[in-house]
Amino acid sequence: MMAAPGADILRVGMVSSVGLSAEVTSAAVRAGIDRFQQSSVLDRRFNPLVMALVATPDLPPLAPALEGIAGLTARQIRMLRLAGPALRACLEDAPPGPAAVLLAGPEAFPGGRPAPVGPVFLEHLAAQAGVKLDLARSRVFPAGRAGVFLALAAALEGLSARRYDRVVVGGVDTLLDLYLLGTLDLEERLRAAGIFDGFIPGEGAAFLLLARPGSGRTPLSRLVSVGTAEEEGHRYTTAAPYRGEGLDAALKTAFAAAPGGPVRTVYAGFNGESFFAKEWGVAIARHKKRIAEDFVIEHPADCVGDAGAALGAMLVGLAAMSLAEGRRPSRCLVWAPSDLAARGAAILDRE
Repeated sequence: MMAAPGADILRVGMVSSVGLSAEVTSAAVRAGIDRFQQSSVLDRRFNPLVMALVATPDLPPLAPALEGIAGLTARQIRMLRLAGPALRACLEDAPPGPAAVLLAGPEAFPGGRPAPVGPVFLEHLAAQAGVKLDLARSRVFPAGRAGVFLALAAALEGLSARRYDRVVVGGVDTLLDLYLLGTLDLEERLRAAGIFDGFIPGEGAAFLLLARPGSGRTPLSRLVSVGTAEEEGHRYTTAAPYRGEGLDAALKTAFAAAPGGPVRTVYAGFNGESFFAKEWGVAIARHKKRIAEDFVIEHPADCVGDAGAALGAMLVGLAAMSLAEGRRPSRCLVWAPSDLAARGAAILDRE
């Protein structure tokens, strides 16, 4: 899927285990700081799980308008508390009027459980953040880590078609869910004693305010292109072998829409598992002409853990801020894979 020509990234809002703002998170990641700590959740061996969580007292309480709503799960409530301040920060000083939000959320985990974020979540998010949203033109992408790239592609198409003057793209997730953690523990996917090929469960939220180039505001950086694809042989399928070609296809689309110099910085969606290394190996081998030999690679999950559907949005936000601050060489490639089929990549540049 090829997205329409680029957009300006005007502002970033973020909440992570290492910072309650985009600026603090960016500084912490640059410094290599993490907040990996033993949690109160025990694994099947009765050892505390190490997680990367935002301290609960640092999160705002659930908005009074949402208290007592039937059906809100603990995971949904925590996601609202994570997303509210990040969305509000993203919309600070934004032009008046309700904004459309294209939001990446968690995947529907195999086993028949529904995705925890649907359209009604956006209504709840507006109440939690205390902002007005254009709900009719907003949308949820329940596709995990790569979901933000599906949202970015939709945003670029909508900006190009002038359905949006501006649009917010983001992602939110928390892996602090007992059923989810229990399933991942049984699959031996979590980092623990004796398990090194695993990840640290995390959480967070990140939002980006996008506008068409020439909006009159100085951007942090330029979103040049987006590519999305599907990996037929993803982790939870037996229908096809895992060849690692989904990420290659996403990069092919992103590079095709981004003529110009080579990538000098890569923000990688590694989460600590070796599973996704094959895809990156295939992709870099096939696109080495578009990536500088001395490129710098960043993998922020080393600091924030695997923040699920928030991770892709955090990567894009961190890349945009690093370009704005001149701390990383331009241009940037950002990519992330989901546990299921979705794969995505984006090219960012300075103005």
